[in-house]
Amino acid sequence: TWLKGVDPRVKDLIYWRDVRKTGVVFGTMLVLLLSLAIFSLVSVVAYLSLAVLTVTFSFVVYKKIMGAVQKSTDGHPFKPLLEMDITLSEEKLKSVIQNVLKNTNNALNEVRRLFLVEDTVDSIKFGLLLWALTYIGSWFNGMSLIIIALILLFTVPKVYDTYQVQIDNYINLAKSQINNVLTIIQSKLPFLKKKEKAN
Repeated sequence: TWLKGVDPRVKDLIYWRDVRKTGVVFGTMLVLLLSLAIFSLVSVVAYLSLAVLTVTFSFVVYKKIMGAVQKSTDGHPFKPLLEMDITLSEEKLKSVIQNVLKNTNNALNEVRRLFLVEDTVDSIKFGLLLWALTYIGSWFNGMSLIIIALILLFTVPKVYDTYQVQIDNYINLAKSQINNVLTIIQSKLPFLKKKEKAN
């Protein structure tokens, strides 16, 4: 359910439906992030661009030599790619911008609600999360967190898909324990109780 609205092709990658394709995407992204962790962004972009240019240039020269030897007129090897329309359509761009604006507005409203303590319990949970993040931030830098997030993205969904029943049982058990603790705390501290929303 957490992947609702995600492109089916992305889901296929995350769930390793095609192992070869997912391996290539995951490996490429991991190598890129590890490179960014070690080298500067400018160096990584320059080296990757140089590598791509070297491959394409070598391929074009090879095809031209083979064409001259075999006296064939195949034309440019990348002709289909050169003729492909890569312009961004206004409709697609509008759709992306609308989605970004919608998600940004939802996030801003949620952050405002948490910081201005609309609901005491939710703000306390948010505070605990921020407190935990201060420790996580002292252990890892931003790039390390992105690399860990990438690894989790390509492992957790597959593990959950395989062991869904067992994991759900443990999650439900943990939720019931947390709810019991929250109920006890709210009974001792009445001001923590959630406000009834007016109809």
